[in-house]
Amino acid sequence: MELIQQNPDISAYLAADETVDHGHPVVREISDRLWADHLDAYSYAKAAYEFVRDAVPHSVDSGDLRVTWRASDVLATRNGICVAKSHALAALLRARAIPTAFCYQRLTEDGADPMVHGLVAVRLPGRPGWARQDPRGNKTGVDAQFSLDGERLAWPVRPEFGEVDYPVLHAAPHPAVLAALRAATDRPHLWRTYPTELRTATPDPGSVRRRPFSRPVTARRSARRP
Repeated sequence: MELIQQNPDISAYLAADETVDHGHPVVREISDRLWADHLDAYSYAKAAYEFVRDAVPHSVDSGDLRVTWRASDVLATRNGICVAKSHALAALLRARAIPTAFCYQRLTEDGADPMVHGLVAVRLPGRPGWARQDPRGNKTGVDAQFSLDGERLAWPVRPEFGEVDYPVLHAAPHPAVLAALRAATDRPHLWRTYPTELRTATPDPGSVRRRPFSRPVTARRSARRP
């Protein structure tokens, strides 16, 4: 599979909006603190990734029923599902002018209960192409790591169970995912409306840039929750 850059303009992957609000004081404070100890793009990106992965518990793991979607709220409340955590990581990375894309997988429980899982992809100076990163949060059976030389995601997909790596690198969160997050009153409500798959039109090949990525390193699987 090749990753497909949805927007050929790299500046689109640095933009701020209502969701990726990297000018917000909460985002800036954390960004400034991390940057003070990591003064190059690579070490900062790794530190930002590990902060979101480890310091912001996944709400399924913590039992928090609140639903967050705005990056500053995810960081302020230290709570979110995978896609919300990807918004927070994107904000921290874009705050330091590191191009960051949103990308997705369709995961299942051995073929049942499909759900969309959210990741980011980063493009660092001096590195070829994009590299996907999974800030979901580790637990028993999940060992995701920041890596530019071979993916270390929470869950490599299993096509035999109908799982999918979506190749498109989105400049903004997918509208179906974002709509479900914004409408949810709590996490039980979210699970009733959360997308089970993405119906994404394939971009015109002449208007995108394609980048290869390495096959992921397989970790022992656990219950898969976005």
